[in-house]
Amino acid sequence: MLWYCLFRLKRQRMYALANKIKSPDEHHPVFGIALNVLGSTEDIMNKMKTYSEFTTESNGIAKAWLGPLLYCMITDPNMLEVLLKKHLEKDELHRFIRALVGNASIFAPVSVWRPRRKIAVPAFSPRILASFVDVFAARADELSKLLTPKAGTGNFKIWSYVNAYSLDAIMETAMGTQIKAQQNQDNVILKAVNESLRLSCERIFHLWLQPAWLYWFFPQHAKLMYYTKIVHDFTDKIIAEKKMQLSSPNTEFQTDEKPDVVKSCIETTFLDLLITQSGGYNDLELREEVLTFIVAAMDTSAVTISFTLKVLGKYPKVQEKVFEELEAVFGDSDRLLHRNDLPKLQYLERVIKETLRLFPSVPFIIRTAEEDTYIDEDITIPKGSGIIVSIWGVHRNPKIWGPDALSFDPDRFLPERCKNLHPCSYIPFSYGPRNCLGYQYAMMSMKTALSSILRRYRVVGEPEKGPVPHIPVKLEVMLKAVDGYEVALELR
Repeated sequence: MLWYCLFRLKRQRMYALANKIKSPDEHHPVFGIALNVLGSTEDIMNKMKTYSEFTTESNGIAKAWLGPLLYCMITDPNMLEVLLKKHLEKDELHRFIRALVGNASIFAPVSVWRPRRKIAVPAFSPRILASFVDVFAARADELSKLLTPKAGTGNFKIWSYVNAYSLDAIMETAMGTQIKAQQNQDNVILKAVNESLRLSCERIFHLWLQPAWLYWFFPQHAKLMYYTKIVHDFTDKIIAEKKMQLSSPNTEFQTDEKPDVVKSCIETTFLDLLITQSGGYNDLELREEVLTFIVAAMDTSAVTISFTLKVLGKYPKVQEKVFEELEAVFGDSDRLLHRNDLPKLQYLERVIKETLRLFPSVPFIIRTAEEDTYIDEDITIPKGSGIIVSIWGVHRNPKIWGPDALSFDPDRFLPERCKNLHPCSYIPFSYGPRNCLGYQYAMMSMKTALSSILRRYRVVGEPEKGPVPHIPVKLEVMLKAVDGYEVALELR
């Protein structure tokens, strides 16, 4: 009891500042809102949507206690511009991903992130990214051909196909290795990466799995260790081979790789650049940075491609306009996409951007307030609280996007219509010094895959009755469709 009183006394200022911020729910005196966010991942997302709407109605800021932890949700772009520039530390909830990616820069403390980001920046130069397009095109062509048996057979879940494409493309561009996940969706590496991510993210939403000492007793712990070891061993092997290859460029390099793991012909990969430009990364640091690139890029691309296909099935006129643009670029040719084609696919890019607006692959990100942060004369975010950036809420805020904020309208992103938008009105890849470096990489991969699919197939479905696309979603850190992205395809 004495400890609790001292704990409360020490946090008196935090409580005083928090009391001035509105809350959407009654709080349990011990658990806060923790009991309100139990349930399925769909239930959790529905609750987060409700909190986001309340936050927007409360002038862009609201609070919630998760046990003793204070979180402030933000949906106001002016506040976000300040907060995302000022507070760079990631919240402690990100620690549950570290079993897979370790102290990788995307989740690391600022002291680790800052020097590593400087090393990573050259890997995303236009010249390097352009060299990846041929890989995207080849893997996307493979994807579209593998979908042929599904054409005309009714609804099926396209996620596994797109997920495998995404991992194949990333493994080849990041590590110079073809794992051929699309040819075998039971691929060991594909399954290990997906299961490691699923088990890591599961801990975030289940309080009883969070304490490390307690998690050890659950069967999920053994599974997580098993799958992460597969991923780590595979990555370490590729790193060792790549370092030997780079140190002896004229030597024929023999490996004992399995038949479904072969070398790519791509000249410069993300791993090449990390090894040659890092100034001395050890093998563990190399593994961490390669894996963070794979984790960040794989689901982002696959989620957005899948959501885009579902939305296009609901809006045949939009889909037809995309196809007309593809015909103008490719004609009747079945050639692969070339890097010079990408800038011409402007309407497709607007469709992708509008999909990302309504269905952001990462709907919420969390930072830590490193000091008291003044918002206005009534509200200050207390030091030590978590800052939940509701990308979902910002992107659907009618104060930003107008009364039709929930409508699907790709032409919102015409230059003349979006030129006056606040820079934090649209943040699918975050904002500020710690934004995502891979935006252009992801956009190139998504445009390439979607163009390949839509040149060959028409996505069919029941047209949406209004301008608002209704797709039930769930939260697994990444936003996912509840139905596993069911679509139907017809050959053109």
